[in-house]
Amino acid sequence: MVKLGLKPLKRDKRQYSSYKGNVGKITDNLIEPDFNSDKPNEKWYTDVTEFNLRGEKIYLSPILDGYNGEVISYNTSKSSNLEQINDMLNKAFEDKNLEGLILHSDQGWQYQHESYQ
Repeated sequence: MVKLGLKPLKRDKRQYSSYKGNVGKITDNLIEPDFNSDKPNEKWYTDVTEFNLRGEKIYLSPILDGYNGEVISYNTSKSSNLEQINDMLNKAFEDKNLEGLILHSDQGWQYQHESYQ
């Protein structure tokens, strides 16, 4: 590469972070380090993950069941926004009785918003 005068392309390695400080209500950590569940629909987990596909950022927001890792619902979007989270939640809670369910997140700004609460 040196002989040909070629240099590698350096890309920004900044990882996605939803942290914007406290923008709403933060709740207690009800599960602490116990992420396992003894039965379905007892503990669900959610977060937003950024993927870079051919130079384009895509955000995945799933809900996983702590019992068996089943994907309960998900949404993909070209931007991490509240609409993405609300759509994922609406799909997850459609026609279900989930009394006693704990939905755990990292409490990023999306999960502090009034519509999420």
